[in-house]
Amino acid sequence: MEGHDMEAMAAMEAPEACQAVAAPEMPGMEMSSEMKGMGAHQQALMDAMTATQMPMMQGIMAEDPDVAFACGMIPHHQGAIGMARVELEMGDDAEMQALAQKIIDDQMREIAQLTAFIEGHAQ
Repeated sequence: MEGHDMEAMAAMEAPEACQAVAAPEMPGMEMSSEMKGMGAHQQALMDAMTATQMPMMQGIMAEDPDVAFACGMIPHHQGAIGMARVELEMGDDAEMQALAQKIIDDQMREIAQLTAFIEGHAQ
């Protein structure tokens, strides 16, 4: 897939098969969106990471262990993409920026592969 199509895929909701079972209640997993003392980059990184927690927990509840793995990995990768985008927007180190772009490219390819697997194996 070309860059734009892959970006759209990374931003999509998880496949329907990954949403079929409710995630377990996890007390203490909530994060305040206004954590005191955090800089803008820290809050952006935290937001990118925490936005994927519930979809990841929901995804791993699939009955089939292979589908559960794939469903859990998609939001995990989306979190990595989100964090990498923060680096591209707010970071200034050329090495880290290049790594962030590589992470985005690699994770999008893997999301496409995981999604294709789920579409072929989920019931």
